[in-house]
Amino acid sequence: MRKNFIINLIFLLSLNVLIKPFWIFGVERSVQNIVGAEEFGLYFSLFNFSLLLNILLDLGITNFNNRNISQNPALLTKHVSNIVSLKLLLAIFYAILTLSIALIVGYDERQFRILSLLIVNQFLLSLILYLRSNLSGLHLFKTDSFVSVLDRFLMIILCSILIWGNVTSTPFKIEWFVLIQTFSYLLTALVAFILVLRKTKFFKLNFDFRFFRIFLYKSYPYALLILLMSFYNRIDSVMLERLLPNGKEQAGIYAQAYRILEAASMYPYLFSILLLPMFARMIKKKENILPLIKLSFLLVIIPAIILFNICITHSEDIMDLMYVEHVDSSSTILHLLIIGFSGISTTYIFGTLLTANGNLRYLNIMASFGMLLNVVLNFILIPKYNVLGAAVSSMTTQIFTALSQVFIAKKVFDMKIDYKLIVSLIIFVGVSFFISKTLSIYVHHWIKEAFLTGILCLILAFVTGLFKINAIFDILKEKSKTETKI
Repeated sequence: MRKNFIINLIFLLSLNVLIKPFWIFGVERSVQNIVGAEEFGLYFSLFNFSLLLNILLDLGITNFNNRNISQNPALLTKHVSNIVSLKLLLAIFYAILTLSIALIVGYDERQFRILSLLIVNQFLLSLILYLRSNLSGLHLFKTDSFVSVLDRFLMIILCSILIWGNVTSTPFKIEWFVLIQTFSYLLTALVAFILVLRKTKFFKLNFDFRFFRIFLYKSYPYALLILLMSFYNRIDSVMLERLLPNGKEQAGIYAQAYRILEAASMYPYLFSILLLPMFARMIKKKENILPLIKLSFLLVIIPAIILFNICITHSEDIMDLMYVEHVDSSSTILHLLIIGFSGISTTYIFGTLLTANGNLRYLNIMASFGMLLNVVLNFILIPKYNVLGAAVSSMTTQIFTALSQVFIAKKVFDMKIDYKLIVSLIIFVGVSFFISKTLSIYVHHWIKEAFLTGILCLILAFVTGLFKINAIFDILKEKSKTETKI
């Protein structure tokens, strides 16, 4: 199973490295520089507002379905017709409730127009994720990988034409950015639907309310978890925009630093896509999951530590390379957000493990405390420290929730504490930080220094025993137990 995991991970990472970084650092960054921090801050806060209730589009269906289809592939044909119908009803409910709350909050006419498009985008994205959950549940990881980057690929092409193609004399508008997303999601949803349809015997919209009730009863714990996590991951920018007189600008500054965190978070997120169906199937078959847990954790936490060192040392250089305004402010915010990235990386491993095992009650209790902690800290810190307060709230919440999930997983799976691993990680953190600081003194070009830091830290990972050459060869010799097809 570890060999299957590594092969599919490399393939998934390769596709995403080719597409998504260019989207975030090339296209999306360029859009923000063109329209300005305040205009992009308006979009960013509305985008995050649309995410707060987007669980109503899914109600845990995707995660439950991924686990369910992975363990019971024969259920695909029976479920697709019903679930697509259910998601259409949920989309109507989500749109009505989100727009109603927006009216209460006090959004103006333009904000309503943009939010309406974002609501459509959230529905299409939710539909894509559900369709992809069937592909990954069937262990068709390569097919799922192609679908996972198709929307961004289309967005890159269309945005590039408008930004650099000289096809219009009108300045780029943030509304165009949202409309391009709408078209790309629509086309990707159509492709994903066709791929899933090929694996089913038939399809027709079926509004079976008895099925809806039973299925939602099983999936609602997943829905509650996603809702709580969405709040403590996304509410920062919304509270910035609402609590401060210059909230749009502050949200824009936050978005500049958050873009690094968002890009980095794609890496551990890709692990969770592969791990959820793998953990679910291994747990059902009572296979030993500890080697896969350790392997996946080390593969995310070591790059997280390396990125931390680079960002702490060169945050101003990174922000100056990417943006034309608010460089000093956003570089300070990056320091705090990147500390929280280690918590995000840990969550994508241990949270996925607990989800695959069905420990939703524990996870929901953890997420409830995380949401409460984040909102309270934001209410206290944002009025006093502005965007810096939001960053402190985010960092604290991510570390707290990650440690909580590790503790829960240890109890549930009766894991023994690996003191040797802990000591090796502590040594790795200290020595890697020393390497980064030392190189910053003697290597005068920061990009070269960052590259050397990465190389030397990878070597250090082998020296400290975190990565072992013999273990890598053992994995490569393993026979894949799960056939993966396109």
